[in-house]
Amino acid sequence: MLKNITRSPISKLLLISATALFVSGCSQKITSINDTVRVAVQGTADIHKSANTIAALPYASTYVRIGNGSQLFMVLALAETDSGDTFTNTTSTATNTTSTPPLLKWLASDHGMLVTQSGRIVKTVNLAAGNLSTTTSKTVDPLTLGLHLATTPTTWQRHIDWQPGYHNGYQLDSQFVFNQPEVLTINGKSVPVLRFSENVTVKQLDRHYSNTFWIEQRTGKVVKSQQYIAPDLPSVEMTILKPFG
Repeated sequence: MLKNITRSPISKLLLISATALFVSGCSQKITSINDTVRVAVQGTADIHKSANTIAALPYASTYVRIGNGSQLFMVLALAETDSGDTFTNTTSTATNTTSTPPLLKWLASDHGMLVTQSGRIVKTVNLAAGNLSTTTSKTVDPLTLGLHLATTPTTWQRHIDWQPGYHNGYQLDSQFVFNQPEVLTINGKSVPVLRFSENVTVKQLDRHYSNTFWIEQRTGKVVKSQQYIAPDLPSVEMTILKPFG
């Protein structure tokens, strides 16, 4: 014969507290699961910074989108020459006798890095899809000379190495084509630009693709670009918010 079970006020309080903790824990787990599912389906949200925030930062900065991923915010971690001399905001900390543009190293919060020279991505580090290891050329990049100048060559040749895999010494042949003038809105300001396409051929792979560069009409500097890291790697869109120098 079962006896009636009675609980003291303290027992009842403990039971209510335990139940509340269980429900609360389940609620937190469900919220966490929902967040995980939302990120998996929708991806993380694009990062946007206000014009005032960007202006207040002491670093050059850029928006970056890799493939179909979310928009990232990167800051300039270091500017240096090919020989390793570092630059301050406008000059080198060492005696700089070369006119070679600095290598700009843009860093994201997850430690991914893009290295650019005259607006071209020449190396990447810690990208999930793979990385461009080296870029070499015997002639000056037309981006360095200024695509807005009539004297700048419209063809160029370079060699690249990339990973994953052992992709070394692949030759890339470029043909630059002027598209049209445009006006971009960057960081809340209207920027008159000239849009150029760079049609790239990789004969060893029988591959063709196209990069796009938007250069400031007055200076010829790249303010926005969409360029493939390598033939088998995704494209990277960069919008310079606060330029170096």
